[in-house]
Amino acid sequence: MANFNMQIDATDGSGSFGAYVAKPDTASAPVVIVIQEIFGVSEQMRAVADEMAKQGFIAICPDLFWRQEPGVMLSDKSEAEWEKAFALMNGFDVDKGIEDLQATITAAKSAAGATGKVGTMGFCLGGKMAFLSACRTDADANVGYYGVGLDALLDEASTMKGQLVLHIAEEDGFVDKAAQEKIHQGLDGQDNITLYDYPGVDHAFARPGGVHFDAASALLANERTYDFFRATLRN
Repeated sequence: MANFNMQIDATDGSGSFGAYVAKPDTASAPVVIVIQEIFGVSEQMRAVADEMAKQGFIAICPDLFWRQEPGVMLSDKSEAEWEKAFALMNGFDVDKGIEDLQATITAAKSAAGATGKVGTMGFCLGGKMAFLSACRTDADANVGYYGVGLDALLDEASTMKGQLVLHIAEEDGFVDKAAQEKIHQGLDGQDNITLYDYPGVDHAFARPGGVHFDAASALLANERTYDFFRATLRN
């Protein structure tokens, strides 16, 4: 079970959920909400949070699967874990997930040492949730890595309030070329949205140790993410 060091009250009164928090060596900092993959608040997600803290941000990774099973922490190393991860994703209530992210964002704004600026960044399922966070929450800036299902959500972009960056894997096995083209057609040209394409890489290219990890593309995407958050959250 994941080691949580923060509790957040759900806005619907159904309880509270945990979050992993990593803090930088500064008196105050903006917050980045790290949104999980389908594996829960895994070792990899906690490593992402730790790295964001090294980059000078307070990082909070909430347990979005808590309504199904609190404290899920899976890896991508066994068939049984993949099966459980997909089952959790299929049972996940996206609308409740966004409510929980808004609760996290609200709590983050008044967290100890927080400046009041909040961003989100997510991977896979979390990439989808980062896109929806840009549309439905008051997060200031949002980053999605290889988000799934975005081509069916493009109408939501008309309500987008925050800034958004999307990292798109051109050979994504879960987001085909037709879906990628639809995403570009729906989002290109909007002032608050930036899309980056990564040729020759598959889904989860930024997950160290994963079968599709590509160090060069991951480094480029991560540096773009850090620069984006520095520009949007530190002003």
